[in-house]
Parts: sequence; structure tokens; C-alpha cells
Amino acid sequence: MATMRAVVVRAAGSPLAVVERAMPEPGPGAVRVRVQACGICHTDKFVKEGGFPGLSYPRSPGHEIAGVIDEVGPSVTAWRKGDRVGIGWYGDHCGECGPCWRSDYLVCDRGVIVGMSIDGGYAEYVVVPANGLARIPEELPAAQGAPIICAGVTTFNALRNAGARSGDLVAVQGIGGLGHLGIQYADKMGFETVAISGGAEKREAAAELGARVYIDSSRSDPGRELRKLGGASVILATAPDAKAIGPLLDGLAKGGKLVLLAGILDPIGVSAIELIQKRLTIVGWPSGTNRDSEDALRFAVLKGVRPIVESFPLERASEAYTHTISGRARFRSVIEMRS
Repeated sequence: MATMRAVVVRAAGSPLAVVERAMPEPGPGAVRVRVQACGICHTDKFVKEGGFPGLSYPRSPGHEIAGVIDEVGPSVTAWRKGDRVGIGWYGDHCGECGPCWRSDYLVCDRGVIVGMSIDGGYAEYVVVPANGLARIPEELPAAQGAPIICAGVTTFNALRNAGARSGDLVAVQGIGGLGHLGIQYADKMGFETVAISGGAEKREAAAELGARVYIDSSRSDPGRELRKLGGASVILATAPDAKAIGPLLDGLAKGGKLVLLAGILDPIGVSAIELIQKRLTIVGWPSGTNRDSEDALRFAVLKGVRPIVESFPLERASEAYTHTISGRARFRSVIEMRS
């Protein structure tokens, strides 16, 4: 029996463990992907520590997968062995619930979430629904394509649906796995891009990524500084810090929008009066479908958007995970498989 290595969480709160397990076989409508790279997302913490509805264990995390199709299951006709593919948070949809009837597959009531409802990419091979696959352009190495499948499409898709127009002031709070891509996408989309983070040491990185202005939140109030610039049409909140997000409302222009991307469980304090008087909007944005991922990947190739990654082998997945959750990653930790 063929086997593979995988990293699993045996129960909520237990350590990540490298195990040997049977090679999975693709059933109808699925493919097996030989994983080349898998990015580590902050939301992998929900698998490691528990707290996400419907989780069962043991489970392999990972929803930023880039690799090559190794085996095609029955009834799959759109994909072939050898295709370069990626798959992210969105794995598949039921086709029967209310959102699906409106073709809003990303928020399907019974959707497949890779790395949560099925095993993810912290493994040498993974079986995933063919419906969730996105083609990865040849110009992108696997280690750079993988983060775009989640962090990239989340920021890209949020920006293109937020209502801002080219030339508008757009701020990105946080310069991490999400934020460093959000800054690049915002700049390449033609927005007047402002980066917000704590510490003078982030200023140079923000400028290199495409931010015209850097606001050091440890030295000044971001809301006040944004108002000096005329107010932001859109603010992307990418850093998982509830206390830092609420005050950002003060930096929005009238009619502006705060878009929440950071996966946090803590409540965010906001002023109803401010929301009403300035006609502000607060929305959340949950990644994108496989078609959105392909758009984000093609745009990255077209405009030169690239994730900045630190690579770890599979046997050091626990170290890579800790590196990300602690905030030390610059800017995305990626598990890369040996050839």
C-alpha cells in the first residue's frame, strides 16, 4: 500500500504531528494533487486550537495549496494529470442552498472548506474537489502561487468589490501575510495607497510594497492621520487586533467602507453615531472562489504582485506554524515539499 507523509492535528489543542498515512484515492468529481507548496494562514489556528463549527479530528490543515494533479477521479473531464493547480479556502459548493441558487457559491451553507471540512495541504498529497481548482500560471513558482490562493485572492477580491475607484485613497491596516499583498494589489489597481502598522521599522517595507504614505500606529493615531489626507474611501483591516480596528472608522471619508479580512473572534467596538453621521459601512470579506483565485493569479503575473515568503520543509511544519501565529513571519510562511 502506497503511503505519504502528512501533518495532522489529532484533537483540538494538540500539537502538529508528522505521520505516515495511506495515500488517498480520488473519488467521483475529485482529483489527487501532489502538493508542492502550502502557505500557512492565521486561520489555520482554528484547526489547531478548535473553535470552528463542524470540525472533526484528526485533520490536516492548510488551504493555500499549489501543486500538480497526480490522479483524476471518475467523472472529472476538465482537468488532466500534470496540470498545475491550486486550491484555497473555497473547495466546493452544494448547488442547492439559497446562496447557491443565487450563484453566490463562496458563502454556500454547506460548502467544502479545504483544511477544515476535508484534509488540507500540510501533506505530500491531498484529494480535493475538482470544482474548487484554479490554474496556476507558469510564471509563478509554487511557493509564490500558494499564498495568492488565499491571502492574495482575499485582498484582491475585497479591493475590487469595495466600491473604490482608481485614484481614491485606500488604506491597508497591517503589513503581514494579508497586508503585504493588499498593499501591492491596491497600488497596482491605481489606488492612492496608505499602509498602517506599528513601528518605524515597517516604513521601508511599506514603501517597497507600493504604499505612498506610512502611518506608524505606535506613534500617532491612524484615524487622525488619515483625516489629514482627506479620509480613506476604503480601509482593509488585515491584522488580527480587535482593539486596533474599531478606531480606524475615524479615518474613513464620508460614505467610506471598513472591510474586515482578519479572522478574529473578539468584538470590535464602534460608534453608532459615527456610522450614521458619516454614512459608513463595515463589511466582512471571505476570500474568493476558484475563478476569483485565477483572476488574482493572472493579475499578479500581469502587474508584478509577488508574495514574500519564508519556506520550511514538511517536517518543520510546527515551527512554520508558530512562526506565522506569533507574527514573526516575513511575510508568509510556506511549507515546500522536497522534489
